[in-house]
Amino acid sequence: MSTVTRRDFVRTAALATAAAKFVSTATAQTAPGRSSPTMPRATAAGAAPVRWLDDAAPAVFGGTTWGVSWPQGRHPATARFALTSAEGAAAPVQSWPLAYWPDGSLKWTAHAAPADVPLSGHYELAAGTPASPNRPLNTRITAEGIFVDTGVIQAHIAQQGDVLVPALTRGGETIAQAGRLVCLLEDRSAPGTTREKAFAGRIDAVTLESDGPVRAVVKIEGRHADAKRTWLPFVVRLYFYAGGDTVRAMHTITFDGDEDHDFIKGLGLRFDVPLRGELYDRHVRFAGQDDGLFGEAVRGLTGLRRFPGREVTAAQVAGEATPPLADWQQNVVERLQYIPAYDEWTLSQPNADGFQIRKRTQAGYTWLTSAQGQRAGGSGYIGTPQGGLAFGLRNFWQSYPAQLDIRGATTAAATVTVWMWAPEAPAMDLRSYHDGLGQDTYEKQYNGGLNITYEDYEPGFDTPAGVARTSELFFTVCAATPSRERLAELAAAVREPAVLTTTPEHLHASRVFGDIWTPVDRSTPARTAIEDKLDWYFEFYRDQQEQRRWYGYWNYGDVMHTYDSDRHEWRYDIGGFAWDNSELATDIWLWMQFLRSGRADLFRFAEAMTRHTGEVDVHHIGKFAPLGSRHNVLHWGCSAKQLRISTAVNRRYYYYLTGDERVGDLMRAQVEAGRALLRVPPTRKLASAEVAGDLARAESKDQDNVGLGFGTDWGSLAGAWLTEWERTGSELMKQRLLNGMRSIGAQPHGFFSAGVTMNLNTGEFSIAAPDEIGLSHLNAVFGLVEVCAELIQNFDVPEFRQAWLDYCELYSADRTTQEARLGQGLRGNSLRQGHSRLTAYAAVKLDRDDLAARAWDEFKGNNRWETFEPSRRELTGPDVLRPVEEGPGVSTNSTNQWSLAAIECLALIGRSAPKS
Repeated sequence: MSTVTRRDFVRTAALATAAAKFVSTATAQTAPGRSSPTMPRATAAGAAPVRWLDDAAPAVFGGTTWGVSWPQGRHPATARFALTSAEGAAAPVQSWPLAYWPDGSLKWTAHAAPADVPLSGHYELAAGTPASPNRPLNTRITAEGIFVDTGVIQAHIAQQGDVLVPALTRGGETIAQAGRLVCLLEDRSAPGTTREKAFAGRIDAVTLESDGPVRAVVKIEGRHADAKRTWLPFVVRLYFYAGGDTVRAMHTITFDGDEDHDFIKGLGLRFDVPLRGELYDRHVRFAGQDDGLFGEAVRGLTGLRRFPGREVTAAQVAGEATPPLADWQQNVVERLQYIPAYDEWTLSQPNADGFQIRKRTQAGYTWLTSAQGQRAGGSGYIGTPQGGLAFGLRNFWQSYPAQLDIRGATTAAATVTVWMWAPEAPAMDLRSYHDGLGQDTYEKQYNGGLNITYEDYEPGFDTPAGVARTSELFFTVCAATPSRERLAELAAAVREPAVLTTTPEHLHASRVFGDIWTPVDRSTPARTAIEDKLDWYFEFYRDQQEQRRWYGYWNYGDVMHTYDSDRHEWRYDIGGFAWDNSELATDIWLWMQFLRSGRADLFRFAEAMTRHTGEVDVHHIGKFAPLGSRHNVLHWGCSAKQLRISTAVNRRYYYYLTGDERVGDLMRAQVEAGRALLRVPPTRKLASAEVAGDLARAESKDQDNVGLGFGTDWGSLAGAWLTEWERTGSELMKQRLLNGMRSIGAQPHGFFSAGVTMNLNTGEFSIAAPDEIGLSHLNAVFGLVEVCAELIQNFDVPEFRQAWLDYCELYSADRTTQEARLGQGLRGNSLRQGHSRLTAYAAVKLDRDDLAARAWDEFKGNNRWETFEPSRRELTGPDVLRPVEEGPGVSTNSTNQWSLAAIECLALIGRSAPKS
């Protein structure tokens, strides 16, 4: 039973009435010139509006999955759902639960729409009997493998061996076959020479995760192998939708090699494509920038000295079957063998600013440069009028170096490779960027490097062992060569796949994510000023990503931590000031701002960050697993391996909005993350740790208890346990949460207590000494605020609630109040503006107007509405390499915390905010 205050009750009662009003007013309250979603009409009572992220139905739709929230008690766990278009037509849908409220009712549900769903401007989801798809998806498992039939295409997935997908067929014809993973390794063992070794992805396990009538998901796990070695674990998930002709593949690798010797030269997914047509009826296509398209035939008929006929050239350019040879000009027919046919084609994108297309007649002969451009669309096609394969890699140029290869175009079967790491680029170099600089003791590391470059270095800790990377690929099985317009649409769908979602108003009315945020509201000048600044910060970082080229296979999705105003450059090369790695909850800021705004650009920016920070910034196997790495020049370079970076709290938003299985796996991996602190004590370098015993200084011999803090450590564990309990109803997770909450509430000074250990099996804390006071300004700024809001919303533990409210009230209180309540004043309680949201939370829960007024004063800072007014300044040469903008005084830490404070203060105490 959750605790409900008078103010909570009033707010809840008002939400249902206000939701319809929000729908009609949200667009009007958006600042001019800024993109905002067009909200669907008000839905029927109890229903959820469903809208396209980009406001309009897509030109190409291959099916999708999305999440919807529900208020507590609205739907029982057994509820079924029906989807209805804006025109009132029943639309097929498949549904399943993602999370439950404490009373067992549905909190989050996932829904899948088929590829041939009636396209509408928006939809409505409500309890009811779902419509069946026109062509239901079917799966079957045999000794030969798993077979999936979407009603349009058929896929055969193997359960062993090094061929993952033996065949993709359509209309009885095999369009693609022998789908397999390839890894090229550059061997540098012999001084002065390099050799390439090829590894194939070998299957270890295959799981049919979803086999409903609308959606099927097949998970393939394995490792790359050659005759002597097995390494580089992979996970490939294949997604199929009823009525669809496209296979979506989510590809993940986990690096388990030696960074000083293992240099990956190429990483790709490969298919063979049978070609049934004549060479002049074989077509190659590559997507260029925007809707640009490169299109040629293997044996070209245009531009010859002799003209074959207008119908012939028009058909070839269009990708259609050419007329019978009898209808051609015979002086061309007689000389066809003298027209070169091009067997090999390559599009390479070595960086974010340029790509090149080349072709050659065969190996051993020179390449011809066919075309060049800036940013390729990441898609290609090879086929004939009898069928072919379109292929694409999302975030192609953003995740450079990438490459698309077609080989054997003149043979019976071409080979297509989508390279996630381009073999034409320099090999992947994951080595350290310095030799340690003599930091061979904790003293040198803590008081040396950390004090000058902010880098927490330790020998052997700056390793990529265990980090991962996920890529998203698409393969469309075509019955014939698509038109150029259609291929451009397919390429656009690869770049930005269609996404369905609900509205900020519905999410808010459901009271999910702690009920500490509200949709955008510009009803007063003061609110408008805050909303403008929130938009400014996101748009600045969005533009900095482009201007500063925060791109690349291992980097895309992250932002930089701190700016160097002297160089006019972010400190990409200075220790702990470089890549942000989720410091001070960047992920949470972006997702909460999306929740309240529904902006597509925010969603995609946050999505890329979630993919990156959950994979690259976390060790998934090895000694440091499953901890994350603090901010550094290299994403894995810092020796501070911490729960606050790997925390499931950063992933919850994307998971519940999309139902993404990979992110679900990442969160589940954090359930037992506390055990990693036994191997990697977080306070091992502190002088105070010398007297705290093995739990703090060295690897522990006690495998049941670990020393950790109530803030970044327990907050992260609580986030993982809460998520697992919501998803599964696990009694173990619930008891760990309750034991932790009760034992925190039993501490002599609640969250201000220190020097405790936690039992990893039960989640219960030891009791601190009564005279011990502990505080860190970082405790609450990595998701603890958001987790505690949800814990108090879900569980009735009065002593925990009081302990948290005491922390919220006292953190920024005057010294006299602190001394009266705690026996002493607090030190180190900085980041007061960011902590204003804690004061605001206490104000609401304690129903105290004085705390609300204090919270706004803390948020304003120095009796001003803002402590800092950001602005942009354009820079040009010779001060900088190319024209860029800088925001003097902007730092990512401050941006995150100001933004979260603004969002939560507006939600909690917005009614008491100044009107101007």
